Amino acid sequence: MSAVDVFFAYRDAPERRAALRRLPGAIERYRLFGLDELAARGLRIRHNLERDGPPPAWARAVDRGLNAVLYKTGGYGGDFASILPSLAQANRCDVVFSTVDTVGIPLVLLKLIGLLRPPIVYTAVGLPERLVQLRGRRVQRLFRKAFSRSHTVLAYAESEVERLGEWFGPGGPQVVFVPFGVDVDEFRPSSESAADADVVSIGADPRRDFDLLVRIASRRQDLRFRIVASADRANSLGALPANVAVEVDVPLEVVRDRLAGARVVALPVRDNSYSGATTVLLQALAMAKPVVVSRTEAIATGYGLEDGVNCRLVPPGDEAAFERALDRLLSDEGVARAIGAAARATAVERLSWKLFVERLEGIIAKAGPESRPASAERGGTSRRP
Repeated sequence: MSAVDVFFAYRDAPERRAALRRLPGAIERYRLFGLDELAARGLRIRHNLERDGPPPAWARAVDRGLNAVLYKTGGYGGDFASILPSLAQANRCDVVFSTVDTVGIPLVLLKLIGLLRPPIVYTAVGLPERLVQLRGRRVQRLFRKAFSRSHTVLAYAESEVERLGEWFGPGGPQVVFVPFGVDVDEFRPSSESAADADVVSIGADPRRDFDLLVRIASRRQDLRFRIVASADRANSLGALPANVAVEVDVPLEVVRDRLAGARVVALPVRDNSYSGATTVLLQALAMAKPVVVSRTEAIATGYGLEDGVNCRLVPPGDEAAFERALDRLLSDEGVARAIGAAARATAVERLSWKLFVERLEGIIAKAGPESRPASAERGGTSRRP
């Protein structure tokens, strides 16, 4: 693949900016969706968080105005403020890669009105849930037209591919499933870490069902539970049993340490189509941990998960089944080790970060200038392959 200029669009979040400040090779750079690995493969990459500090006042004012109009008319908005100051830079690139809907929706709307020219590779993370919130046929037509200007929509859940394809309809963008990946070298089994908790659960996603786990913990005073969550989510849990320890907003190195110190990793998730605790799930699999996870649509297919083989899958919200699965793994070390070993093999063979980056590179290549007709101007209207 010859050099392609790619503009990465990130959600402006503290953990993303912290990752960008770290040197390549740091584990926190894992949060950058393959930026370093793609750069090492020859892609020239810029992004929307190169400016220090908050977006300029004019961008924040435009953001407030656009979002007010969108929501008032039945639409759905996003973070225009972090995109608008970088538009000129984005338009000098061959491809725009949107890493999350928060910036993706502004990008497709800006492309619709001609302010963004390069083809967009759009990552959907819960996009169907956003699209059903659109009110009125006129707004729905507007958003279908906007998304039709995207080159490719990438989904981390197979279930989203079918839903999005149906919603976009004829003339919509290509929608592809790409399983997320895990760095199997950074996240690997550790023989040096002694277990310091029986059950560990980690995640910042609002779909994470920590309440279910707390109810189990309240009955199981013989077990040590650890929850790692965002500060807001932790505060919502209220009073906790004495056997539940909570940590908030920890760096990725600490996440890895907490996984290493778990006898079992528990990932209860409320029923939905896009969230399956996927990132932490893959990290735990790569570390050969026995995992109990809710069988949401996001991970039911496409990730090679088999109940009782490389993890335990239980129906979302089924508290009794979740507790039984935990008991089985905690009471039988042989079963737990076998499931953990199979989990590691699945991560290495099917879900490695290397495979994820290769798949992403292929999608970007198809959107790049070499795949477009010679007569097409750089940054012009994209075409489906």
